[in-house]
Amino acid sequence: MELSGYLRILRAHWIAIVLFTLVGGASAFGWALIQPKVYAANASAIITTGVSGDLGSALVGDNYAKSRVKSYLNVAESRSVAQFAIDKLSLSATPEELIARISVTNPNDTAVLEVTAEGPTPEESRDLAETWIAGMIAQVTTLENAGAATTTPAPTDGTATPVTPPTESIVKLQTLDSAVLPTTPSSPNTRLAIAIGLLLGLIVGVAYGFIRNVLDRRIRSTDTIEKEFGLAVVGTIPFDRNFSDTNRLVEHASDLAYGSRTSDDDAVAEAMRELRTNLQFMDIDNPPRVIVVTSSLPGEGKSTLTANLAVTIAASGQRVIVVDGDLRRPTVAKAFNLLPGVGLTDVLIGRAEVQQVLQPWGETGKLLVMGAGALPPNPSELLGSNAMHALLLELSKQAIVLVDAPPLIPVTDAAILTARSDGALIVASAGKTTVDALDKSLQNLARVNGHPLGVILNRVPRRGAGGGYYGYQYKGEYSARDDAPKLSPDGVEHHAGRRTTDARGTAHELPVDLSEQQFSFEDLMKGGAGAEVNR
Repeated sequence: MELSGYLRILRAHWIAIVLFTLVGGASAFGWALIQPKVYAANASAIITTGVSGDLGSALVGDNYAKSRVKSYLNVAESRSVAQFAIDKLSLSATPEELIARISVTNPNDTAVLEVTAEGPTPEESRDLAETWIAGMIAQVTTLENAGAATTTPAPTDGTATPVTPPTESIVKLQTLDSAVLPTTPSSPNTRLAIAIGLLLGLIVGVAYGFIRNVLDRRIRSTDTIEKEFGLAVVGTIPFDRNFSDTNRLVEHASDLAYGSRTSDDDAVAEAMRELRTNLQFMDIDNPPRVIVVTSSLPGEGKSTLTANLAVTIAASGQRVIVVDGDLRRPTVAKAFNLLPGVGLTDVLIGRAEVQQVLQPWGETGKLLVMGAGALPPNPSELLGSNAMHALLLELSKQAIVLVDAPPLIPVTDAAILTARSDGALIVASAGKTTVDALDKSLQNLARVNGHPLGVILNRVPRRGAGGGYYGYQYKGEYSARDDAPKLSPDGVEHHAGRRTTDARGTAHELPVDLSEQQFSFEDLMKGGAGAEVNR
């Protein structure tokens, strides 16, 4: 992984990393609050070798003191000194417990012994440090003067011999610096604890981000699709906050539509144009005419994408027909705000002709919509019938056919439709569709020899780590804006994705009985009589 990959992971999980860091710091602060306070007092002593009359003697004495101090480091931490302190201070602790509270060090190239004593109160730590120095002095004095006093043996003639005075050792341990009452506790060190807690929290947060990235099976980049499956990503559609159950079409997705625009709409419209261009160059010699649009699971935005792609293709001057092939949960008619209840199933069972159920949409006259019709009990059989194949073949002679199909994993309808078409566009929702789900979808297509044309990555974040991750960022300032409504030559104000209204606000809808409309299929393709129905 390159450096940019690591940075991308950190950006994607920065909230979790910050939370873990703060939790680590807060936990360390809480730990510091509940810990007992410990105070430390310092005192020191120095070993001397008496008075020297000349420089040579002084040097010898100094070297001798430095050599002796090494021997007394162990004495300073002995049980005898601890017992001396226990007796003097009337402590209830054992010598071992008291030694654990004492630290004795010897600075390099000196004859000094430094004592650090710890206690629960400032007074107790100070008293313990001074008493420990006193105990060390007593112990050193005892050791240095042991056997110093001797008596000369009496002569054999019985006369008394004078006693030789005792000789004291020239090596002495003296107090150098008495203990000072500490003002602040030495432990716990709250600042250090918080710093360590923040550091540990940061490490845990970063580890969490990388583990999540490794275990996360959701598709988050076009690179994942291309590397895992070897399929081309023919389009990346950014997330649009304006989409809802009642509004699924992008304002100004058509180059000829008018109305209010937002940056989200502009981004999706531009992405749709890019997708349209990619489809045109997919196979120049034999471009696909019947395209199934499906997804792995419900809720990945295939129907909305189909509707907006159809509007974009029609805006380029090409004829396009949208067929609602989802005979279980049809939504195409609702997306275009057209009359439901009549459509594909009526044609397949011979109850209606094609021209009776095709509903024109928009002002270009290039877009026709065929709803699902009445929901049948056997959707798979109808979609796999010869009548369905013949219908798609007939429609493809005059227009590009986009079939909105059910998801591939729950049912087999989409796979059956793909086998009778030029291929399928599989919609994957960024951050939702998993690698396993897409793999299962491709396997279902392979079983019926269906041809996947490519994958469309939908709902791509436009900002933050996701925007950079998917390689798509839209710059709205490059698009011209025109928020003013405009009138067509017939004096009717038009809005993309809406029923047209005249100057008085009267809506123009399709007649309820479509069978009364007698116009030919060729007229519909030319934008003739049938195209006037929605005006």
